[in-house]
Amino acid sequence: MPRKGENIYKRKDGRWEGRFIKNRNAENKAVYGYVYAGSYFEVKAKLVSAKAAILTGKAEERNKDIEFESAAAFWLANKSNITKPSTLNRYKNLLNNHILPFLGKKFISEISTVMLQRYIKALSTDGRIDKKGGLSGKTISDIICIIKSILHYSESLGCKICCTLRYINFRAEKKEMRVLSQSEQQKLTKYLISDIDHTKAGILLSLYTGIRIGELCALKIGNFDFINKKLHIKQTLQRLQNGNNGLNKTYISITEPKSTASDREIPLPDFICDIYSKMKSTKNIFILSGTSAPIEPRTMENRYNRIMESLGIKDTTFHTLRHTFATRSIEVGFDVKSLSEILGHSSVNITLNRYVHSSFELKTENMKKLEMLLC
Repeated sequence: MPRKGENIYKRKDGRWEGRFIKNRNAENKAVYGYVYAGSYFEVKAKLVSAKAAILTGKAEERNKDIEFESAAAFWLANKSNITKPSTLNRYKNLLNNHILPFLGKKFISEISTVMLQRYIKALSTDGRIDKKGGLSGKTISDIICIIKSILHYSESLGCKICCTLRYINFRAEKKEMRVLSQSEQQKLTKYLISDIDHTKAGILLSLYTGIRIGELCALKIGNFDFINKKLHIKQTLQRLQNGNNGLNKTYISITEPKSTASDREIPLPDFICDIYSKMKSTKNIFILSGTSAPIEPRTMENRYNRIMESLGIKDTTFHTLRHTFATRSIEVGFDVKSLSEILGHSSVNITLNRYVHSSFELKTENMKKLEMLLC
């Protein structure tokens, strides 16, 4: 949202207006220029562009130095044409909540290596500098990536970068992901199959295909090929913040998956095909609701949590199903390349490093194999 001194205002007609000084007249009075847009961020980017155009025409002794928040607005405007809305929202939230309060009014040339190192250290201990409770390793890593990207972009605009970016790093502790044990998976599967409905069938599908919750929520009957026993993942559903400042603060977005690799076909187990082939629906019906209206990820997560609580299976999230599928697949002998394609990963390394967890039972079996060498 606009801050004092920005000269950005919301008009009565719903549009946003930005005011800037174009030049000064003979009496040294300011002559103003105006820019307009449908959202705060759009008018912010236009305002920065207008100011930069003026700066470019002035003496080079300023070395095109601009405030970090102006560089961030430039960077966001450039990213808006090549970035998915969900990712763009993530950038905006991190900038507004964590980065701009600290770096916003500093000129690019003022930002030093030591300054950023101290800032990153502060984030890991007290969040927004002034609040208790550190941020997660993933959030801090994302913040570092955004700052580096903005500074690189500033350099392309002619700004002088005075910090060494390769020294700005953060080593996050690797968090062990929860995977259902074989007994927990059998218990869950038995419960879901015993009294199947749309929600339970969806959980079962995720458990035995590893699809993401957003992909599940976007699935329709038309995504199933029952003859060839396969599932086509081609969309994902999310609730996003509304950047146009309309009546609704958020909206449901059904878009292409997060990467090209995520648009994929998954072979289906026979029992999954049997369950969904018996559901009498047209191809445009969402599988989780059984209607033309989708179920949101948060709603599905809540339903999943209630089921797991009733079964006494603790400390899990819906994403646990994806990790469990990957781990079980390795345990039964999947080759990693096939598993990576089924999960929709862009590289095999992501599958191995992030989603494959060796159970203690598998480790024990592998150790027993060494006994064969004694024979």
